[in-house]
Amino acid sequence: MHNSERTVAASIGSVVGQTFTDWERLVVNDSSTDSSEDKVAALAAVDSRIRLMENTGRRGAAHARNVGVEAARGRYIAFLDSDDLWLPTKLGRQLELLQTTSAPLAYAWYAKIDGDAEIDAANFVPDKRIVRAPLHLTYRHMLRQDYIGFLTAIYDTEVLGKRYFPPLKRRQDYALLLSIMREGYEAFGVGEPLAVYRAARSGSLSSNKFRVGKYNWHIYRHVENLPLHRAVIAFFNYAVRSTRKYFI
Repeated sequence: MHNSERTVAASIGSVVGQTFTDWERLVVNDSSTDSSEDKVAALAAVDSRIRLMENTGRRGAAHARNVGVEAARGRYIAFLDSDDLWLPTKLGRQLELLQTTSAPLAYAWYAKIDGDAEIDAANFVPDKRIVRAPLHLTYRHMLRQDYIGFLTAIYDTEVLGKRYFPPLKRRQDYALLLSIMREGYEAFGVGEPLAVYRAARSGSLSSNKFRVGKYNWHIYRHVENLPLHRAVIAFFNYAVRSTRKYFI
């Protein structure tokens, strides 16, 4: 969480509203300067499942997520940024899927909304702007495209142990998923939207994709250590598919 006073209460509310209730919500404050911390502290005071934690200085998403992973006490770890939302059956449906498939990693489709949209997760019905993904993914698939919306990702520490994010400014979530699936683990998805992503359409498509693309290229060549020809193929697939996703 960083300066999320407008959205963090709704984000936490979407976790409180889950049909599966045996969870803890770790909110890692990354040096917010607005009222975000006060809002979370007030919610934590009335619900012991919510824990407010602090980064030491402004450290960014990878470090903040790692703080949460280290402190997590549950078997399953899921991720939700402070401006996004889960729909009520998200955790329950995915836990059923993990148990049915015996896979250690699950995800789901998700809906996109404008960044300034005001919605209630409990009553939201996603009927358009749905980001879909294949319902079974391997490492080979994930090299072609990051199909997993990270706000839907959940993994089983009993199988994988705790997994930490590499110190990348961007795309550390993609790098983490690749590192898991490179070991031969597969992921299964729920074929319906179970989360809501706030899409901030600031800046041009070309400038946004150029910034993100640099990190994808770095991951292909220097994290996954792909040969040049495989990295080029992977990057081409990423560029085509992510451009399509942008316009959903």
